[in-house]
Amino acid sequence: MGQTAEVKRDRMHLRLDAKTKRKLERAAAYEETSVTDFVLASAVAAAEHVIDSHEKITLSAKDWEVFYDALINPPEPNEKLREAARRYRERVGG
Repeated sequence: MGQTAEVKRDRMHLRLDAKTKRKLERAAAYEETSVTDFVLASAVAAAEHVIDSHEKITLSAKDWEVFYDALINPPEPNEKLREAARRYRERVGG
């Protein structure tokens, strides 16, 4: 016998004015969905956009080439970098 997975759903309560509520209800009706599903989908899409804008970096083709080349052919460490690595090793005990 198959068991159905029980999905726990958290609740979130919002306070909004009547005009905003009507607007959300109207938009949900156009999308043929519930207000809850409309608000949730819209909020998740907005959250993904904000997260992406803070956690992803988009490079131009030229910048990607420079970055890729630096990964494949890293330059020799200069004196400042060697000194920074030495200080780091001292601090962390490595």
